[in-house]
Amino acid sequence: MKKKLKIIVPVVLIVLGGAYKFALAKPAPVKEKIAGTVYVLPKDFLINLTDGKFLKLDVALVLKAGALPAAGGAAAGAAPPDGYGPLPQEAAVRDIVTNVVTDASSRSLISRAGRERLKKKILKTILKTTDVQAEGVLFTDVAVQ
Repeated sequence: MKKKLKIIVPVVLIVLGGAYKFALAKPAPVKEKIAGTVYVLPKDFLINLTDGKFLKLDVALVLKAGALPAAGGAAAGAAPPDGYGPLPQEAAVRDIVTNVVTDASSRSLISRAGRERLKKKILKTILKTTDVQAEGVLFTDVAVQ
């Protein structure tokens, strides 16, 4: 009888623990790695660099949640020009990216540290001069020729 109890008690405890884990316990909250919306600027950039080379660049912005106007909002009747998306101050953002990156050399765009410095400078300028609620800048495609 003691041998059976030594086997039955641990088995029952394991079954009860598993039942609690899978049926009763609340799941751990999932933390998003990117909180907000990633907005890809629809048109790519073709920029002359300071050292005579060319840059083809695709840029995305990490916007705060709800910062991008919903489709069908107040401005739904006025469609943006070709190549522009629903971001209200997209032209200003494109101007900032062009101005900041035009001052760069091809070396700064080839190195990871150089790209990070440019992203920070672009973000700082966007936050300072526009109403765009950006939290980050992403270079989704970079080609230097």
